[in-house]
Amino acid sequence: MSEMKCECGHVNPVGTILCESCGNALTEEAKNEKLHDMRYEGSARRSQTYNKTIIDKIWNFFSSVKVGVWLIVITLVASSLGTIFPQKDMLPTNLPPEQYYYNEYGWVGKLWYKLGFQDLYGSWWYLLLIAAIGVSLVICSLDRFIPLHRALKNQRVTRNEGFLKRQRLFIEAVETEEQSFSKVKERLKAKRYKVKEENGNLFAEKNRFSRWGPYVNHIGLIIFLLGAMLRFVPGMYVDELLWIREGESKVIPGTHEKYLLKNNKFILDTYQKGKDSEAFNDALDRVGNVAKNFQSNVTLYKREDGALPGETDKLVKVKDDQIKVNHPLEFDHYSVYQMDYKLNELKTMTLQLMNKKTGKTYGQVKIDLFNPKDVYNLQKGYKVKLVGYYPNFTGFAKDGEPQSDSPIPDNPAFLFKMFTPEHPKGEVSFVAIRQNVEPLGTNEYKMSFVGIETRNVSALTVHKDLTLWILAVGGAIFMFGVIQGAYWNHRRIWLEKINGRVLIAAHTNKNYYGMKRELNSILEGTSLPEPIDQQEKKTDKEIEIE
Repeated sequence: MSEMKCECGHVNPVGTILCESCGNALTEEAKNEKLHDMRYEGSARRSQTYNKTIIDKIWNFFSSVKVGVWLIVITLVASSLGTIFPQKDMLPTNLPPEQYYYNEYGWVGKLWYKLGFQDLYGSWWYLLLIAAIGVSLVICSLDRFIPLHRALKNQRVTRNEGFLKRQRLFIEAVETEEQSFSKVKERLKAKRYKVKEENGNLFAEKNRFSRWGPYVNHIGLIIFLLGAMLRFVPGMYVDELLWIREGESKVIPGTHEKYLLKNNKFILDTYQKGKDSEAFNDALDRVGNVAKNFQSNVTLYKREDGALPGETDKLVKVKDDQIKVNHPLEFDHYSVYQMDYKLNELKTMTLQLMNKKTGKTYGQVKIDLFNPKDVYNLQKGYKVKLVGYYPNFTGFAKDGEPQSDSPIPDNPAFLFKMFTPEHPKGEVSFVAIRQNVEPLGTNEYKMSFVGIETRNVSALTVHKDLTLWILAVGGAIFMFGVIQGAYWNHRRIWLEKINGRVLIAAHTNKNYYGMKRELNSILEGTSLPEPIDQQEKKTDKEIEIE
């Protein structure tokens, strides 16, 4: 059976509780109700009608409001977990994520990393949660909107008597003169009701559009979620941290190697006691140096069309700029912000080969701490081989192996093999800052410290967001739906003449107090009585108890 025919002749879909046309109760449960449940006009919802195929079961699962609420709660909880520690793209150092979380937060950080929370908002299961919320919103909306729209569109002026008696605001009276009906009709029109008349019966309605407020909310949320998910599409959203040293050129993240940035110079200005405002003197005494301005003077380059990634001879200069706090470099929908800095990072270290007994030197070795050589040739018969390099030396393991916890040369150490005419097979020496260890016995030669070169490092945030307008549109539609559903009420009034009686009924989707007060003002001064709120009406037994 695919249809249900009412006694009024209207054919309703299977599962309809109240006839879409006359409001007649079609089920025993509806006939026994004291008041009709008018949330969806008693229309047939797919989720309450079909439950046979796998499609029906999926539809019914996602049409549940409880399921939608739980999906939102789970997503909120998951989102909060991602804020406990910084995500991997926002780490303040170049350390590997697993090492950073362990160093900073101990075993908790290590567990947090192992669970995959370091890239939570880009994980497949988080995107699946967002998609599930979107599916739930779509199915919930369609499951309710379509039957509700059909029911409101098909309603007649003359409704079933049982339908009117089971409205919350209702009164029955003896039929009065026609003048009262005319006066009521004029007052309804004055209050902006759309009035229809049929066989002497009246039906007045206004603000039906407010019923669609929740569905407009859903549309706004769906657009908002779509915008959020588009952030994971390459090229739509970029939020990356770029550490770039003075004199260094790097590809700008998210530009597909199309743009490069060169850091020409980093400038730091601090407040000076006595030279700047006296208001800063106390702060300078308390904390020392305070940054007044820090900026990166940069040059932006663009690869020529057809250039291969890595080619540096096909670069076109776009512009020179100064990146300051709140004054980003902007180009092609990208914004590059000054985020942080690091002063005096080690760049090179110079050592010399020396005879320990005589103090005579045999040449210097200048080691690039970011790209060291394997072998350094000195005078004839003398050379130094770099056997091991440890950029951030943290000590020796149990087996005696030197350890380094990052590629950044904050505490560089070296394992050298020194070849001289006296020792053609080489002498082994381990050299670190203020350390010179001879692991294989006493050496005749050593590597002694000469000097270092340093440079400043700029931390820049690269930002691009092509989804912002989608999020704004979704948010605006959502707020429009909130206003639409919150500040207007769908109100309906029926006046029917049946066998010498007058039935007056009214319904609103919310604010029955305002509905009753408005209806009373419309009926005031006529021979028609004021309706009673049947939900507040007390039984005889309740009156006896009082």
